[in-house]
Amino acid sequence: MKAKILLLEDDLTLSETVVDFLEGHGFELVTAYDGDQASELIYEQQFDLFLLDVNVPRLNGFELLKQKRDDGVKTPAIYITSLNSIDSLEDGYKSGCDDYIRKPFVLKELLFRVESILKRGFFHETSARVKIDEHVEYDTESNLLFVDGKQVQLNTKTSQLLKLFLQNQEEVLSHERIYDTLWSYEETPSENALRTYIKDLRKIIGKDKIVSIKKLGYRFSSK
Repeated sequence: MKAKILLLEDDLTLSETVVDFLEGHGFELVTAYDGDQASELIYEQQFDLFLLDVNVPRLNGFELLKQKRDDGVKTPAIYITSLNSIDSLEDGYKSGCDDYIRKPFVLKELLFRVESILKRGFFHETSARVKIDEHVEYDTESNLLFVDGKQVQLNTKTSQLLKLFLQNQEEVLSHERIYDTLWSYEETPSENALRTYIKDLRKIIGKDKIVSIKKLGYRFSSK
């Protein structure tokens, strides 16, 4: 499955250059030319990475990402900017970015940064354990689930599903995206099996945590 990237860049020539280059390396690109348009796209679609220019019309890159972080969006982000001051760099990280690349840049360097970010599993977590509620925690390093400090055994696909939910909290995950994550090319996805994995997780972490969205998929609620 191709990683899907949102590119916010108001320089049309640079935008087309980046799109051609990254699509040539197997990524799917969606483009926006101002902050408001990017905000709408983030609301409407799911992305694996944001590439955000800072100085764009309407909502700038810093403000856009800060708003999305405040809304609970944890998608990793790289700023693309010509800003050079230390203060700007500090502002960028405070607003929730994961990396920072200055113009002009070499496309291969951008590719390296994109690939490096996407290899990580979790973003904007301060510890290895993600707290699901006061009793349940998931260890992002060992991929193990703990209830009241005791390990709960999950089969491989159930564990993968939980990890996918935790990486994309509050986002609606389509059946197709879940199938692509849990089943390899050699395997045939099973709707019945998925329902079983959902049922097993709900027994452990609570029914309200995994919300069924009719005809669309499932959403993991962090509340």
